[in-house]
Amino acid sequence: MNLVIDIGNNYFKLGIFDNSKLIHNISNENNEIENEILKVISNYKLVSHVLISNVSSYNINSLFEKKDLKIYDLKYTLNLPFTISYKTPQTLGNDRIALAAAATVLYPNSNNIIIDAGTCITIDFLNDKNIFFGGSISPGIQMRYQSLNSQTAKLPLLNKSSEIHFPGNSTENSIHSGVIGGICHEIMGFVKQINSDYKEVNVILTGGDAKFLSKTLKITIFANQIFILEGLNSILNLNKQ
Repeated sequence: MNLVIDIGNNYFKLGIFDNSKLIHNISNENNEIENEILKVISNYKLVSHVLISNVSSYNINSLFEKKDLKIYDLKYTLNLPFTISYKTPQTLGNDRIALAAAATVLYPNSNNIIIDAGTCITIDFLNDKNIFFGGSISPGIQMRYQSLNSQTAKLPLLNKSSEIHFPGNSTENSIHSGVIGGICHEIMGFVKQINSDYKEVNVILTGGDAKFLSKTLKITIFANQIFILEGLNSILNLNKQ
């Protein structure tokens, strides 16, 4: 069995796979990760291989010490189901690698735009020859609201709202329009650019704010929360020894 772990800036996901079949998964805040991993190791004794994707400051590798497990840390030098065409692959985030792998496995030989709406928003492109070209990185929803408040003297800190009015007829409406409306126009602008150069493009939306943004965006594919786990498991299966 495989154990795959995705640790983001604030939340983690983990999944247990029997070959390609997901049999258990959980998502929680990062401060719960040690307890959840210890539970999984105890309850699923047939786990033999572990792949860890970590973009946080948490170090969980010590939890697997003295365990008869083969541990892999996700990096661009592993065998991947796609080819990287990126000027600085050593700086490519593990989350982007895992999502590209998931898109390759679930939608192979297709043009795929992968939008990950989390702490940051990444928009990446993978063509029908399974070549990853990179894309864009920008602040996520909460980061944009927080920066408007922290970097100015009088703008309030607001909770996100899908009620967008442009032109905004109040300061609050103008902020919502700038943050949520701005993100939607940003995403659809990049999608339009790719669609002008390629035919039959899948647009995949995932991440913590994907469900919220899906109310406004017209996206071809709304990926569930296990999407990235599928990608990690595919990478682990390619590298198991």
